[in-house]
Amino acid sequence: MTDFTSSDTRTHRHGHTKRGTEFLVYFSIIFIVAIPFATVIWLLEVFQKQTLNMRGPLARAWCEADRITPLIFSA
Repeated sequence: MTDFTSSDTRTHRHGHTKRGTEFLVYFSIIFIVAIPFATVIWLLEVFQKQTLNMRGPLARAWCEADRITPLIFSA
């Protein structure tokens, strides 16, 4: 007799959500809108800190879109 209690053969996808077409549309819109704001904030920080050793404007815009879009779908 096989013991299934100690080994779970099912695959689990923790942290991954299915991102459908509607999610990608909202993500794209938010990303495009966030780019100018992220660029301005990035330029201000570059002049204040006198360094380019930080995340760029596209990475910042991507993070903002990735943070805001799931909030829209959770409401």
